[in-house]
Amino acid sequence: MRGVAARYPAVTAEGTLLNLELRIEQCRSQRQGEAPFGYESEALLSLTAAIAARSRGLPLSVVTSGAATAYLAEGTRLYSLRQGQLNLSCSQCHDDNAGRRLRGDVISSGLGLGYPAYRLEWNGVGSLHRRLRACALGVRATQLPPGSAEYLALELFLADRARGLAIEAPGLRR
Repeated sequence: MRGVAARYPAVTAEGTLLNLELRIEQCRSQRQGEAPFGYESEALLSLTAAIAARSRGLPLSVVTSGAATAYLAEGTRLYSLRQGQLNLSCSQCHDDNAGRRLRGDVISSGLGLGYPAYRLEWNGVGSLHRRLRACALGVRATQLPPGSAEYLALELFLADRARGLAIEAPGLRR
């Protein structure tokens, strides 16, 4: 399992973009004949964290060419898209204001290297998509369901931004 998390999200042979959580769910249902765990379930997050831990310290190396190109373009668009009542984009916080403070927290550079992560505010482990939903809530935008095509494309874009950086998952966040 060493290095598996460093390659996700990835496009399948069928042309579908999957992150590690959805790959586990697909394997569970299609190969093992079992019911999916559920996207934010403790069982899925625990298994994802265990697999990600085997890649801890390895450089992130997602593929963004070929079939992934369209997904990357969509993720890039979403990262720059102003949304919500506050009319903010991801880039306005995580590029323009990284390192500054917002409500007592330091604004991160917006890389998903530490997910799944245990967050003190959640009192448990959560996925990157849970964190993206929290950001959407913060700017008063529509929260999409975890595993949505938009969050997957955004996750691919974030992974491309973090290319070559060491995986920190499972992480610990305030």
